Amino acid sequence: MKTPPQLQVLIDDGVIDEVLRPLKSGKEAAVYVVRSGDEVRCAKVYKDMAQRSFQQRVQYQEGRKVRGSREARAIGKATRYGRKQQEAEWKNTEVDALYQLREAGVRVPEPFGYFHGVLVMELVTDAEGFSAARLGEVELTEEQARQFHAVLVQQVKLMLCCGLIHGDLSPYNVLVGPDGPIVIDFPQVVSAAGNNAARSMLLRDVNNLTAYLGRSAPELLDTWYGEEMWELFQAGELLADTQLSGEYTPDEHAVDLDGVREAINDAREMALIREQGRREAEEEDY
Repeated sequence: MKTPPQLQVLIDDGVIDEVLRPLKSGKEAAVYVVRSGDEVRCAKVYKDMAQRSFQQRVQYQEGRKVRGSREARAIGKATRYGRKQQEAEWKNTEVDALYQLREAGVRVPEPFGYFHGVLVMELVTDAEGFSAARLGEVELTEEQARQFHAVLVQQVKLMLCCGLIHGDLSPYNVLVGPDGPIVIDFPQVVSAAGNNAARSMLLRDVNNLTAYLGRSAPELLDTWYGEEMWELFQAGELLADTQLSGEYTPDEHAVDLDGVREAINDAREMALIREQGRREAEEEDY
């Protein structure tokens, strides 16, 4: 294959030695399997901002810190320099999140560095050493679905303890390694304290996973981990070792309980529709 220009720079600088093959390509980035010395890793090459819509990112970027006042003003005015800085901040957000979450014990790929706009990180593999499949591509038993759900709820909780919400979590942003699920793709990560839509994004993340895994273990559909986590987080009581029950009793005098349940069920149904559409689109690409 022809080496992409962004990766040729890394070869010239000695960061990697060889590009082995493409791994996947999405709206935000293309990922390649690369060799660095004796290690096989992956390199995430972010697509040019001209190919992507900033309008879709406004909700995610609320509450994010910008590195300097000049950059913040430029981004706010949407100048050419501001758009360039916005693009850089978008990429840096994923890199920073990976290092922070890895340090906190969240099951994410190990990052090895960010070079010339390319993120080099661990290649997640299965038990046979092949590139790990996404959760949405794996058939699970009822017991496996329960186990994976427990692990993933724990990861969401640890992220929230770091003040972060994935923001786009689904069975297609989870890889299945030999030791269980690993969460990937963080360019849209959300500030839990600084974003007005943080609660709804957290619930959506949890509901997306619950809707999918609930196909194999239907009792999961009656759990309320997202609501429980958010209530504890708001009260300052959510800790890494907090034991969650999946139970949640809202104040019926302050909340339309039927409306809450209906909204959550709608979110779960939309998650299923979204997953099906994504799968069909990917099949068309191949």
